[in-house]
Amino acid sequence: MNGTPAAKESGHVAGTSDTQRTGAKTTSEDSSHEIATTTDDLAAEAIHEDEAAAAVVKDDSDDLKAQPAAAVDRPTHDEGLYSVIPRKQRIAIIAIAALAGMLSPLTGAIYFPALTTIADDLRVKTSLVNLSITTYQIFQGLAPTFVASLSDNHGRRPAYVLALLIYLVANLALALQNNYAALMVLRCLQSAGSSATIALGNAIVADTVVRAERGRWVGYTGLGISLGPALGPVFGGVLNQYLGWHSIFWFLFIISAVLLIGIVILLPETGRAVVGNGSVPPKWWNLSCVQWLRLKQGKVLNGGLQVDEDRSTISRPKRRPNPISALRILLEPEGCITVGFGSILFAGYFMVMTTLSEELTKRFGYSSTIVGLCFLPIGVGGLLSRFTAGLLFDWNFRRHARLLGHSIDLARQQQLEMFPIERIRLEICIPMVYISCGTIVAYAWTLESKASLAGILVSLFFMGLFFSGVQQGFNTLIVDTHADMPATATAANNLFRCLMSAGATAVAPFLIEKIGVGYMGVFISGVWFLLTPLLWLVLFRGKKWRDDERKRQEEKATKGQAEKGPGV
Repeated sequence: MNGTPAAKESGHVAGTSDTQRTGAKTTSEDSSHEIATTTDDLAAEAIHEDEAAAAVVKDDSDDLKAQPAAAVDRPTHDEGLYSVIPRKQRIAIIAIAALAGMLSPLTGAIYFPALTTIADDLRVKTSLVNLSITTYQIFQGLAPTFVASLSDNHGRRPAYVLALLIYLVANLALALQNNYAALMVLRCLQSAGSSATIALGNAIVADTVVRAERGRWVGYTGLGISLGPALGPVFGGVLNQYLGWHSIFWFLFIISAVLLIGIVILLPETGRAVVGNGSVPPKWWNLSCVQWLRLKQGKVLNGGLQVDEDRSTISRPKRRPNPISALRILLEPEGCITVGFGSILFAGYFMVMTTLSEELTKRFGYSSTIVGLCFLPIGVGGLLSRFTAGLLFDWNFRRHARLLGHSIDLARQQQLEMFPIERIRLEICIPMVYISCGTIVAYAWTLESKASLAGILVSLFFMGLFFSGVQQGFNTLIVDTHADMPATATAANNLFRCLMSAGATAVAPFLIEKIGVGYMGVFISGVWFLLTPLLWLVLFRGKKWRDDERKRQEEKATKGQAEKGPGV
């Protein structure tokens, strides 16, 4: 394909050449025999699903014949290719982002089974060791606001390298220390390094994937977020029981070193403020080692794909992002409700996660290894939701496109003004919120009544399944409505979510002591249920709020230009 202009290649989502159809069909047939949990399987599955999406777009075109001409002729896509990065390379990039995104939840969850052992070894109360979880959550919220601001302006690669270097040093120091004060300080540093990876992963999806299929890809990026809570307690329990709690930090040190080396060598820059749609060559410090070698050998950057440089695709934030930008989101009616409700939802979920280990040990007398295994159902449920919920979000987007008479080109970004994106995302999220209310009550009273372990694990599975789906929808909506600064928007969501969960972690043990774990579940569920009308308000009014804000910004820009005078 060398020498072919990008405009010719963008093609034809609904109508490809016979050769492309044959290749895609072969790939789909081969992929049907694969397991969907490896990176290669995700690639095959993504290609298969994109064929289905293309078929839907073709059907849409047939449906549009019956629509009025005015409905068909309205422009629904931004001009130009949204991303020139080849699909296989995009899959590899998002796989790396998913692995990096696993660090923060893995680091938090791997710690839970070792709390009692650490308290005994350092000769402090368990409640004091629990404070390290609270401080971890606080820094997990604060740190990404700084790193995300850096990435939205200067690219994703420098932000990743900085975050992982901090995390690497913190793990090494934690593995060598034997002091409670050092534990507290270094856990904060560890949190600061690992937490930015979630915001950066969502930003990479926003850089490379259009809104019509973004729900599924945000789900893939979140695979690590689901695997972390599932695998962390298992690894932590085994390492703590057989090698001691210091081995947990040596384990994390090795993982972070391997991941940092992989990112330096392989991960290309995707930040739209730096490379646009991928056609603009970045500065040398934004190049991966593989890209640097390709340039040295006189080859093109994008996997052998020759494209014309298009600097018009460079998209810088409307406002220069800084840590305060995260707070500005709370001034938006939609942003305040979405971020606020998501934070309260996460706080309740974290009250369950941080007390589960102690409650199982107290009520059933399990070892740290068995306790770690009991976290698996909630992680498996979250892992499954990354596929099911993502497909639902993308299906609902296509459904609304048909209803509005819009065609979908998966190679070009859809204009946000043409779609009720709040309704598209929340029509899937709100039912999941109501189901989550029921699952947390079921879990709490099953544990309170000391029923069979099977009942507790089933409740945890469904809690992970539906809670993760809601969070995935909120994350996608926040990225959709803040396209110019996706990392900063995700960091804002993470900030308030972590601050709320830090407070919940401190309150949960006292709440259980006063009213019991059963009524704690009723309390959490009741708060969620009573606040759901706010989500309905965003569903019905969100697009109008967004349109009004856009008009205010346009009027402000017009007025500013008029004050400067013509020719300025």
